[in-house]
Amino acid sequence: MFDNVDPMSEIPYSVGEGPATRVSLSLPEGTAEAIRRRVGKREFSAFITEAVERELRGQILDEYLADYERRQGPISEHEQERARRVFDEVFAEEGQWPAAS
Repeated sequence: MFDNVDPMSEIPYSVGEGPATRVSLSLPEGTAEAIRRRVGKREFSAFITEAVERELRGQILDEYLADYERRQGPISEHEQERARRVFDEVFAEEGQWPAAS
């Protein structure tokens, strides 16, 4: 459900996996310029890739949480705080996630 399949090879790839493929996209010029100023021309694609992957992972997490709540009921404040601590510990170790406030 959350993976893509390359129809040519039938190898399933998850978000962030597989060989790079060229795509064309259109952005407002102001957005493109802001990205170039922030990361430079050479890192433009990497910036877009990271932003898209972050958005996809967020949507996948949102879908999972919505499904969980449909099956189990609302997530309590205690469970939310516990999840924050787990995320903070795991991602802080990897240096990839800012601590929740």
